[in-house]
This record gives sequence, structure tokens and C-alpha cells, in this order.
Amino acid sequence: MSSIQRTRKLALVDCNSFYVSCERLFNPKIRRKPVVVLSNNDGCIISRSNEAKVLGIRMGEPYFKAKDIIIKNKVEVFSSNYSLYGDLSRRVMRTLKRFNSEIEVYSIDEAFIDLSDFPDNEVEKIGKEIRKTVLQWTGIPTSIGIAKTKTLSKVANHIAKKKKSGVTNLIGIDNLDPILEKVEINDVWGIGKQLTKFYQKNGIYNAKQLKNKSNTWIKKSSNVLSSRTAMELRGIPCINLETTQTKRKSCVVSRSFGKRIEKFQELKEAIANYCLNASEKIRSESLVAKAITVFVRTSPFQRNFGYYSNTRTIDFPIATNNSIETVKTAVSILEKIFKNGYQYQKAGVMLTGLHNDNIGKNLFSSEKDEKINSLMRSIDNTNYRYGRSTLSLASAGVQKKWNMRRQYSSKIDTADFYCLPIIRAT
Repeated sequence: MSSIQRTRKLALVDCNSFYVSCERLFNPKIRRKPVVVLSNNDGCIISRSNEAKVLGIRMGEPYFKAKDIIIKNKVEVFSSNYSLYGDLSRRVMRTLKRFNSEIEVYSIDEAFIDLSDFPDNEVEKIGKEIRKTVLQWTGIPTSIGIAKTKTLSKVANHIAKKKKSGVTNLIGIDNLDPILEKVEINDVWGIGKQLTKFYQKNGIYNAKQLKNKSNTWIKKSSNVLSSRTAMELRGIPCINLETTQTKRKSCVVSRSFGKRIEKFQELKEAIANYCLNASEKIRSESLVAKAITVFVRTSPFQRNFGYYSNTRTIDFPIATNNSIETVKTAVSILEKIFKNGYQYQKAGVMLTGLHNDNIGKNLFSSEKDEKINSLMRSIDNTNYRYGRSTLSLASAGVQKKWNMRRQYSSKIDTADFYCLPIIRAT
């Protein structure tokens, strides 16, 4: 069968309650208990097990509002552990590439994979094999939706989450209206709150009604993207599979502090750490930055102490990804924008003007530059092997009292040998 004649078949693989699943992987005792994972500084609920959903705990709800329900029902609570989630996400994506190397990593817990090379009557079997393999190799449960377009794959995945098999295949179904009629308009991919309100105001409450609405009306009343969504619901592909990741143009690292900061030294340590993280990220993608921005601010809700925020940008003489250079420049900015007498709640750095690393290929390069580049590579390799911050700069501090609040951290890091769970055989 030629590529022109073959049916386009896309599978959306979505990890179920991903952050919760990651925590459960290393703690079998909580696999059938209600579990929630909290955002930075233990602020809001960002992942829930099915058991927690049944209790009425809402996504994005502030932790303090749900605390009574959580305590009453003995819900297990975990602080976010992004190093663990990132590592397990990479393992899931590598496993998916076993079935097709051309995949689109849509988010930390979702990926589109092209199954067009498989016959129509085999795609559901392949979907089940993918789900079984990912679970066996990584321990992460998934739901898989298969259809002709990305939007329909999202619809299929939405249905798959409620099925025991975890797989829904819409390939070969001529009339999808009965299925789309059960999908509320706000559950259609790409339709946000404002668009939902607009559609409902105009009598469109489900995916079937949007699918059957005329393109002329949709384009005139909303935009081209909405027209693409309607076309995709009709089974006409309008959104391509993005298998190559575009290079980022900027890199931001910022955090809200676990407690308010007043001292310059503590703020300096935080900024230095953010610079180290940002520099490491762009080096991993072979990028260099033209400029760096530093910003600080106090809490807008603490009126008694006054509100203050400031930001400043400095261009590097030569584009760089050198941690020493970024920290030095960031600290010089901080010295200019820091003001005594304020309680700082958040700070961050942003590296901008990112482009491919051509260090060592310009007229101003020297032997010293090559030695620094070698040092950066050594630091990255060591930190990758033994855990982040194994090697660091003195300016980044040691105690880090300003760190995010993580009262319920599982303290598991698969990139740090000493943080791995210990299994004792008797």
C-alpha cells in the first residue's frame, strides 16, 4: 500500500495521573489509596489518583482548602518531585520509540505516535501492546486513544481513561456522531474557558454540534484555529505531527521561596542556583545566550511590608553558556536592583537570544575559553551521574534556607544513587 492510499492513524499516549503514578511506583503501599501531589511550595493540588477524585478533591484546588477532606479520608500527600517525574517521563518516551522513532512529545506525560504503517485491523492490538510494554518497562499506567487526527485522538483518549482496557480505537468507525455527542465542548482539545462560553452561548454544547457547524460560521465567529478543530473532528487532518523539537529561544528558571527573604546574601544564593540550572539546561541543548535578565519581587498580598518588584537585563560581551559568567553577571544585576527593608517572595533569571553553540569558533576565543568549556562539561557529567548540585559554585550556598517548601517530599531521585529506595531481602 502506498503512503498516499494508507489511512492516517495517530495514537495519543497519556500517562494516567502521572505524578501520582511516579510516587506509587516506589511506594506500593499507596497503590490503592487516595493520593494527591502538590505544586511548588505545597500550594495547590496538581495530580490526583482516581480514589482522590471520587472524594471530590478538585484539580488546582489550594491545599489548605482541601485539607479537611484529606485528613478525614487519610489521603496520602506528596510534594512535587520534578527530577523524578522528568526521568520517568524520558523512560516512557524512549519506550514509545520502540514502536516508531517518529513521535511528538506533547508534554511531560503525553505523546503522539504515528501508527499509519500498521493495518487498520491491527492498530487496537498495537495500542494494547504499547500500553502493556510501557507498564512493564517503566511501571507507569497509560491510556491510549487512536484516530485519524490529533483532535480525535484526544477524544478517543478521553474515552479510554474510563475503560478497563485503557485503549480506544476510532479507526474504521464511519459515523462518530454518537460518540462525539457525549463529549462536552469544554473537553475538546484546544477549546478553553472563553471559547467554551462563546460556543455555549451559540447553542454548541458538545463535539458533535461543533463538528456539524459550518466552516463559514466558525471562521466568521471565532478564528482559523477553531475551524481546524472542527475539520479534525470530521476526520480531516489539519494539525501536523511535530516530530522535531524546535530550539528554544529563551530559558527561564524562577521559584517562589519557601519563606520570605530579606537578606541580600540569601537572595544572591538563590539567583546563583537559578543561573546554574539555566546554564546547565542550555548546555544540554548546545545553546548559548546573548543576554541575561534578573527579576525580584515581593508578595503583592503583603501590603504591610510594601510591594516592590524590579528587573534588569544585561547583554553578554560574547554569547555564552558558562555558569561562572552567568552567575557573575546575574549577581552584578542583583546588586543594582536589590533594596533593603523588603521581604522578597520570588526571584528568577532568564537567558535570552539563544542560538547554536559556536564557542571556540570566533576571533575572540582563547585557550582559557576551551578550559572553561571543558570544566563545564566535567561539572555536567558529574552532576548527571551523582545528582544535581554534586558539583556547584560557592556562591550558590550550602544550607539554602530559601528553598521551596517541600514538607511532603518522598525524597526519591532516580538520578541520585543515595536517594534510591532500599530493598531488603529476608
